[in-house]
Amino acid sequence: MIGALGLMRERRFLPLFVTQFLGAFNDNLFKNAMIFFATYQIFNSVEQETQFSAIATGIFILPFFLFSALAGQLADSYDKAKIMRIIKIAEIGIMLVGSAGIFFKNLELMLVALVGMGVHSTFFGPIKYAIIPQHMADDEVLGGTGLVEAGTYIAILCGTIAGGLISPHFAAFAVIGVAVIGWFASAQIPPAPPLVKLKLDYNIFRSSYRLIAATMHIKRLYLAIVAISVFWTIAAVLAVLFPPLVKNVFHAQKDVASVFLGIFSVGIAIGSVIINRLLKGEVSAKYAVASVLAMAVFVVDFHFAALFWPVSEGPFLKTAAFIAMPAGWRVLFDLAMIAITGGMFVVPLYAFLTTTVEKSQTARTVAANNIVNSGAMVAGSVGIYALTNVPGIGVEDAIWVVVALCIASAYCAWRLHQAEHAPHTPDVLP
Repeated sequence: MIGALGLMRERRFLPLFVTQFLGAFNDNLFKNAMIFFATYQIFNSVEQETQFSAIATGIFILPFFLFSALAGQLADSYDKAKIMRIIKIAEIGIMLVGSAGIFFKNLELMLVALVGMGVHSTFFGPIKYAIIPQHMADDEVLGGTGLVEAGTYIAILCGTIAGGLISPHFAAFAVIGVAVIGWFASAQIPPAPPLVKLKLDYNIFRSSYRLIAATMHIKRLYLAIVAISVFWTIAAVLAVLFPPLVKNVFHAQKDVASVFLGIFSVGIAIGSVIINRLLKGEVSAKYAVASVLAMAVFVVDFHFAALFWPVSEGPFLKTAAFIAMPAGWRVLFDLAMIAITGGMFVVPLYAFLTTTVEKSQTARTVAANNIVNSGAMVAGSVGIYALTNVPGIGVEDAIWVVVALCIASAYCAWRLHQAEHAPHTPDVLP
């Protein structure tokens, strides 16, 4: 067994890590540059800002719901490394469209590129997890999964900060450059030939239904997928709420929103590393219940910090002024702890997806998870937008939805921990 950080010196892992890191960075650089541009330069009401944030989140997620089944079939049927390189070439073309949208401040072109990046991530997602058990020993899977998760959220941090701070014209060139570098990294990923040959079903609705039905009857997978889906619904709700929350509740500039998203991202990365150390390579949900309940406690405190925020007038607060306030430190601490406990919760669940079935079926398992996740996230984005438009319910009041979702996650995690002790062998999808 090689230690988790030791994997970073291995060709069987490092190019994969760099490729997925740059992809996540580009997603968030582009998405946040677009959202912050719309929030601060186009719209001038909390309703419009929340609506656009929800629409942007929803259309990015929608391709996961539509195309994940096909993505999983392709990943299990062909060399995963070759598919990654094709996907990264497509990213370059998508970012050319996106950069034109940013350069000319054209929201329609930006939204087209955002849909394209959603499709790109849909086909890349199953592969980045499925290739891990193919290239690594069983006792390295949790460490590799944790590093991929940590890297993803560090990339989200960097992309989020860059999207909020750099000029639109610079962002237009940056997204193309990052896509090109990502393609070069993908060229170094070792071959990962298919372990099975499938007859592809190109009917996305039929194949999605069959894949979900084939996966969700396996108890451990069902519980892990439901728990992960609830977690990502939490993340989607927070992503929708952050921009209008920062502007209209915390009365702060967009760079503070970047700090919020950045702290949330790096916190999940820290949680990913912590849980790997605690579990020492064991795939287990034994810390999941405590992690997500602790997350709920910090979400409650975050709500009250927003409810009694002391500044509501004058110029928008800059980051320095926000941090100078004791109340600001309370908010940032709550966000960091929400993210750290969230990372500790979700990483072992992804390891369940890749160890519960045969290695030849891991991509389809991750794809089934992505379909359910995306459906839950779209529902969460739409639901939170509808809730914030109910008279008398403010953006800060909607945070209680996150508390309820944490409790639901804790129940799923408890059921999964009970199920993991039952004797089992790797399941086979029908």
